[in-house]
Amino acid sequence: MTPTATASYSSRPMGWFARAEAWLDDKGKGAWIAAMVLGFIFFWPIGLALVFYITYTNRWSKNMFAKSCRRSTHRSHMGHMAPTGNTAFDAYREDTLRRLEEEQQNFESFLERLREAKDKAEFDQFMEERAAKAAAETKTDA
Repeated sequence: MTPTATASYSSRPMGWFARAEAWLDDKGKGAWIAAMVLGFIFFWPIGLALVFYITYTNRWSKNMFAKSCRRSTHRSHMGHMAPTGNTAFDAYREDTLRRLEEEQQNFESFLERLREAKDKAEFDQFMEERAAKAAAETKTDA
């Protein structure tokens, strides 16, 4: 290896820190996490410094959590889709989305009614047990 490492975005000579940073960037987020873990294992201030550096340079957000955020992002933009130019498909899509939203609202209201019925049944059972206990106590006292 030559004494000067080159990154894909620069062809000038770099110091050891810049070479290490470029190498870790080329390897991806796994290399940054491995370096951080090794830093904690060998000398904890190095690991802590890497956590701060990764956070400060915003390397956590470079597709690290893209898979977990994809679902919520997809859902939030679902109602704001741009027209495709095919009017029949756009009408079908709008109708399908409207129908799915209506079904979701109906299902959520069904779940709410189900919860209310369960709560009412539990409360009625509690009141019956309480009344039976009170009747049993008055019966034994008399």
